[in-house]
Amino acid sequence: MARDRSPSRLRRRAAVVAAAATALVLAGAQCASAAGPSAAVAAGLPRGHDVSSHQEHVDWPAARSDGARFTYVKATESTTYRNPYFTRQYAGARRAHLIRGAYHFARPDQSSGAAQAAYFVRYGGGWRADGWTLPPALDIEYDPYDGRHICYGLGHRRMVGWIRSFSDELDRLTGRRPVIYTTAQWWASCTGGSRAFAADHPLWIARHGTSGPGSLPGGWHSWTFWQYGTQGGLPGDQNLFHGPPDRLRAFARGR
Repeated sequence: MARDRSPSRLRRRAAVVAAAATALVLAGAQCASAAGPSAAVAAGLPRGHDVSSHQEHVDWPAARSDGARFTYVKATESTTYRNPYFTRQYAGARRAHLIRGAYHFARPDQSSGAAQAAYFVRYGGGWRADGWTLPPALDIEYDPYDGRHICYGLGHRRMVGWIRSFSDELDRLTGRRPVIYTTAQWWASCTGGSRAFAADHPLWIARHGTSGPGSLPGGWHSWTFWQYGTQGGLPGDQNLFHGPPDRLRAFARGR
């Protein structure tokens, strides 16, 4: 997902940073809507999108008319950044009858997982079982600020511990484990392919410009959300939910 402090998008930056060392193959991301999951869309999977401060003014009713049924809005990053448009974006999505949730961009090099989870909840990352609020999401991926340390300077064990700390604190504060947004290659590189989260953390897999989400990381047997492109018919990044519309509402309720 896009970081807020630069016009460049994280996914494009990550591809440049890690091109020589990864197999992400994101060269087709800009035309992902053309190469994207047409069969899945045709099968009726709910479409959605994610936004940040890059999409300052979102026409939420238009997004709904164009097929959006859910959205994620960036709330925070580390313990020092808040999306200045979050409240307006989050409320606008709800008024347009979109199921919506908040996401946090992880900075494991800055502070503990627990500290970042608490900051996230304080500034938008809450949850309630009203059928309109998706579980909070943790966006953990390549370091966009330092191409030499794609894993934020943490080894596998420390990275897994950081994610566990974030998850435990979020669960304590909200009653939900986070949805984990990541790429298969980052997960393999930075957690060593850890299987510690597959059983109780929904997966939001990022893979662009392809007809499917590909092999899943870390013992996950199924994805919950798939971000399949950075451009398309909806504002921001393009996503699908892996299930029928009634399952999306049930997932929001925590069932």
